Amino acid sequence: MGRYLIVFLPLVLFAQQIDCNRIFEQRKGELIIELERIDEQKQSLEALKAATEAILEKKEKIINEREAKLEAMMEEIEKQKDELEALVAKNEELLDQIKNAKMDKISETYARMKPKSAAPILEAMELEEAVAIMRTLQPKVVGDIFARMDPQKASEITNALNELQGF
Repeated sequence: MGRYLIVFLPLVLFAQQIDCNRIFEQRKGELIIELERIDEQKQSLEALKAATEAILEKKEKIINEREAKLEAMMEEIEKQKDELEALVAKNEELLDQIKNAKMDKISETYARMKPKSAAPILEAMELEEAVAIMRTLQPKVVGDIFARMDPQKASEITNALNELQGF
């Protein structure tokens, strides 16, 4: 039996070696197929990555162009806003000049009137209008007009004049 074992053992070992080589060759083929599949996926992924980067670059370029246009529009709007503000300021100045000229003319008219004639007219006016006119007159003229007015109305105008600074 020892003899058979000596002959049989190398045969078993050789058979196992042949089996291992066959298994190794099969596994090698499977691994090559798997590597090819992985390589294809890698190439697809790289193509997708390149396409995505190209799309992102295109979108970024569009965004940058739009931002530049918006900035130019904002600058133009700011310029127009500044021009409008300057025009508004100039118009307000002109309006003030017109109001002052009008008030000067009205004040001059009341200054030339006799207090006896001016008093009833000023009494009939709204308080704000009467105060605006009285404010422009000389203190002596104001005093003469107050002397001819209804005491209640003269008191209201006096109180309003006292509230205004500079009178």
